[in-house]
Amino acid sequence: MPAHRLSPLSGRLAIPAQTRTSPAPLLDGFNTAAAEEAHHSLLSCLGSLRWARRVADHRPYPTLDALLAACDEAAYDLGPDDLTEALATESLPALPQDAYGAAHMALNAAHAAYEARFGHAFVICLSAVPPGESLDHVLTGIRSRLTNDPEDERVVAAEELRRLAKERLARLLQGTAA
Repeated sequence: MPAHRLSPLSGRLAIPAQTRTSPAPLLDGFNTAAAEEAHHSLLSCLGSLRWARRVADHRPYPTLDALLAACDEAAYDLGPDDLTEALATESLPALPQDAYGAAHMALNAAHAAYEARFGHAFVICLSAVPPGESLDHVLTGIRSRLTNDPEDERVVAAEELRRLAKERLARLLQGTAA
């Protein structure tokens, strides 16, 4: 049997050396920020001190997905007081600038009825809704959720808050926060 000859490339790296650059420099900044700065950033995503502390205290996060998973998990652990605190910081989603006056009136009336029934702002995540359909989606959501039992509505509102928090945090750390 003939001896195998080694390729002239043996012993060399088949992949060029790469320098490590972070795909999420804002995540690196969040991971290394002072605790108060991290809490402040998180409070802009969800107005619960307990949630913000829990997410910030478990830094560093290796990826944005890991951070969003922790954000979601911490939101599921919110107690009734934490949920009340977070809901108190929310406001009705803004109407599109080209919405006509009757739309403003309909939305304001529906929102007033919702607040009177449940004692907090209506919250809804519109990330998957095309901008041209957001007004109809909000009005439909308020009207359908007005029929909920108060305890059932707290569960729905908590889920919407979780979705909003994840969306806001992702935008913040991708540099696209509004």
